[in-house]
Amino acid sequence: MAALELVVTGAQSGRTVKSLLKSELEISAALMGRLKRTETGLTVNGQRAFTTAVLREGDRLAVDLAAAERPATVRPVPMELEILFEDEHLLVVNKPAPLASIPSSLVPGEPTLAEGLLHHLGEGASLHLVNRLDRGTTGLLAAAKSAWIHDCLRRRMHAEGFRRTYLAVCEGAPEREEGRVELPIGRDPASAVRRRVDPNGKPAETEYRVLSHTGGRALVELTPHTGRTHQLRVHMAALGCPLTGDWLYGTEDRTLIARPALHAARLALRHPASGEELALDAPLPEDMRKLLER
Repeated sequence: MAALELVVTGAQSGRTVKSLLKSELEISAALMGRLKRTETGLTVNGQRAFTTAVLREGDRLAVDLAAAERPATVRPVPMELEILFEDEHLLVVNKPAPLASIPSSLVPGEPTLAEGLLHHLGEGASLHLVNRLDRGTTGLLAAAKSAWIHDCLRRRMHAEGFRRTYLAVCEGAPEREEGRVELPIGRDPASAVRRRVDPNGKPAETEYRVLSHTGGRALVELTPHTGRTHQLRVHMAALGCPLTGDWLYGTEDRTLIARPALHAARLALRHPASGEELALDAPLPEDMRKLLER
């Protein structure tokens, strides 16, 4: 696992390790707490350092990211994976359906994407899913190999540093070809899993654009600006055009598609370590393409 290093400049001279970790390297308080309890997590010029130490120009502050990692608690499971990007810090995979992102007590023993990724990374690897997709949702999912990368990307979620675009097939179409849905979402007290539009719920915002119309259905591009559970499905249902195959917010019809027709098609992110702008695309899966051909 890669380490971080900062050579103190003249302008940074006189600042503490804690100050530089927080502002220059984006180290969270939780991660800093784990690092400082290790022998090798934080060093200055090769010697163990404490967060209160004051640094001078030319000092080398090093962060051993591996020192703060905790062993993964899920089992590795071999499976075929479509990995679209990978380096020493993170990877992006095209998740199929129906595959859960993480293990659930509701379906014990079921293989999950997290278990497949751990098998791919090998013994002793760390894994942090940055975004999660419902078992019935296909498409791009990012996984960090360290808590630092995970923290950085989670802070940028739904901003320019980490932007996701989805494609959905819905029944009917919104009245307007494009727009924004700003409806708060909360739990439905009558269901353990269902959400609903709720004035007392959490703010939720979705941008949409109709791309095409086919046989009473529409292909819609969706961009979430918040990350509420089932947000896209709830908002499209609120517009009167639930996703095709959505058993929870619309009508299930397995002769058409065996899941809600939702696909995470594009992921644009700024790499926390290199600063590189990454833009990845995953083509529409076959079951959604067939819906549009009917």
